[in-house]
Amino acid sequence: MIDLQLLTQAVGDLDENTILTMINDFVATNPSGEDAQKVVFACQQGMAIVGELFEKNEYYVGDLIFAGELLSKTIDLLKPVLSSVATQKFGSIVIGTVAGDLHDIGKNIFGSMAEAAGFDVYDLGIDVSPSAFVEKVKEVKPQIVGMSGVLTLAIDSMKNTVNALNEADLRDSVKIIIGGNPVNEDACKQIGADAFTTNAAEGLKTCQGWVK
Repeated sequence: MIDLQLLTQAVGDLDENTILTMINDFVATNPSGEDAQKVVFACQQGMAIVGELFEKNEYYVGDLIFAGELLSKTIDLLKPVLSSVATQKFGSIVIGTVAGDLHDIGKNIFGSMAEAAGFDVYDLGIDVSPSAFVEKVKEVKPQIVGMSGVLTLAIDSMKNTVNALNEADLRDSVKIIIGGNPVNEDACKQIGADAFTTNAAEGLKTCQGWVK
């Protein structure tokens, strides 16, 4: 069996060679879906370490991007094993960077982590209009909508999106989480969201709490 503590540390250290070697060796043993879930959880714990080091200014944005790419590679390698576990899925999340904002680093990291945790993730991309959020929510009926933004104008766009979901009578059927530099508790209340986060790992924990 794979050394989960070593894997967690390797993710925290951004040690690509160790991670990919360990994952490939693990997949070659024809593991169970349950064992693969444990591996994903170990990777998530490693991503939490990355987040903590970023908050301490020991890691930078480039390190976060690299960590997100590493996690995506890991999930791709594990997907054939994970897909064999029907109980893996938590629910679904629609995510996007709101209208007027083109930043997607945080959104992409959150999306990768949510997918790894067992959510179906529908990523609408960047500069997403309120109407595009509404249409996707109508189509896939997610439990959660995640809105991301880095610019201060994102606050108005998030509020407009929540208003659009209200007008379409969809607001009560979904939980809304917002993320990015300009968000805080006051902005969360102003926008009408259920939660805010500036950390992908924390945001994921919030979403998991909603669907368990």
